[in-house]
Amino acid sequence: MRISRLIDKKKTALSFEIFPPKADMEIDIDGILNGLAGLKPDFISVTNSAGGNGATDGTLDIAEKIKNRYNTESIMHLVCSGASKQSIRDKLSAAYERGIDNILALRGDKANAEGSDFYYAEDLIKAIDGKKFCIGAAAYPEGHIDAPDLNTDLDYLKRKADCGVDFLTTQLCYDNNLLFKFRDLARKKGITAPILYGIMPVISKSQVSRMIFMCGVSLPGEIVKILYRYENNQEDLLKAGIDYAAKQINGLIQNGADGIHIYTMNKPDIAGRIVSRLDNLY
Repeated sequence: MRISRLIDKKKTALSFEIFPPKADMEIDIDGILNGLAGLKPDFISVTNSAGGNGATDGTLDIAEKIKNRYNTESIMHLVCSGASKQSIRDKLSAAYERGIDNILALRGDKANAEGSDFYYAEDLIKAIDGKKFCIGAAAYPEGHIDAPDLNTDLDYLKRKADCGVDFLTTQLCYDNNLLFKFRDLARKKGITAPILYGIMPVISKSQVSRMIFMCGVSLPGEIVKILYRYENNQEDLLKAGIDYAAKQINGLIQNGADGIHIYTMNKPDIAGRIVSRLDNLY
């Protein structure tokens, strides 16, 4: 089923994101999927690869398994950086033949763009048949790290959305005020697609430091205090991170969020602890 239809049916849609394991990782992917599917999300999103190299074979296999074995809708990430038009056509054809209805269209790592037939995500979106696929795209509440400012990034987002995007999923953000500001500015720009807010629970100081460096994410004072207070106590840090994520999501639900997208880091137990704390989601 097209994810846009699932969003239309729900007051607030719930989705999870997972990543395929690297070849040398010993991960029980079926155990992860079973745990997440048991939480009854509206869909599960599958990234390209744990290494970020744009590989999609594992992504497609897992997306198909989620849909057919675990009776949960799925969406496959598709990265265009470094890709040829023919390779994208081949991947879309394979996805369609295997019953995948939803594609999250992404640029990917700019460093891999040499020799690519695509430069921006909007170029990829134009290459996807909207009659065959529901198309999702990424949004950046604090502006993309490559953009000079949020307003400029919103102009690019409007261009991307106008190419045929059915819904948007945001990068992680720890401040609801920034998310509401982004939503209001996006609507003023004429961006009408439903917005699913991406939430990543704090589980370690190194994780947060990596996200700040990679994505340009800012930290509200409450998160800084959590990291300082519990930096030497992993169990209490995790509990505080889950408490914060649940509080943040409940605030989003109460303010009319179209959807919540939890970056699970392949940890269904953490996702379950968050979901158990949510109000009026189901």
